[in-house]
Amino acid sequence: MNASTVLPPAMQRVSTLLVQGFQKFLMVAGLVFIAGLIGVQSGRLTLGSFLIPSLSAAELPVADEAAGLADEAPAVSLEPRLSAAMDYVSRRYKVSAEAVQPIFATAQAVGHELHIDPLLIIAIIGVESSFNPFSQSGFGAQGLMQVVPRFHQDKLPEEASFLDPVTNVQVGARVLKEYIHRHGGLEEGLQQFGGALNDAGRRYAGKVLAERQRLEQAVQRVRSA
Repeated sequence: MNASTVLPPAMQRVSTLLVQGFQKFLMVAGLVFIAGLIGVQSGRLTLGSFLIPSLSAAELPVADEAAGLADEAPAVSLEPRLSAAMDYVSRRYKVSAEAVQPIFATAQAVGHELHIDPLLIIAIIGVESSFNPFSQSGFGAQGLMQVVPRFHQDKLPEEASFLDPVTNVQVGARVLKEYIHRHGGLEEGLQQFGGALNDAGRRYAGKVLAERQRLEQAVQRVRSA
């Protein structure tokens, strides 16, 4: 998984359904327009009498759906520890804090769900991809956590992509949890995650844990400031 990026699940649903709503709008508007032209040609309607009301009516489903989706996707707040780590990552990797906020929110959520330190997930992302969501290795590992699609297709949600930052973190964290459980320890699990299980020096695990330590130190500096 050696290297060569949002939105939370609710936000993914927002973007998907907004696209679907816009497609519905175009379809309805087209049908209304055709029906109206037939009416105009038959002399039963004038162009102005049907066009504006009909298009306004066609817009309503999209507007209503978007309003409902906005209510469904509340902003995710980061814990102070992760917020401080995000500031450090933004400076170190020269990435926008706004851009990586969904990544940190996902690491926070999936970390708590799987009982994995979210900073460990963030450390792996830093080591594997330097927060480049489109990273791909020569071995075929993809995304923030460099997940190999052919090994973990079963963990991918339907119609999702390993290059989607949120999906990649969710899948990558589950892969890590599986490896830790399989080998009975954090360092051994990290070694398999990094494709270096036979390395007696455990250099990959050391690299990730050193990165997590730097994140912890950045958090402590913020707390003591």
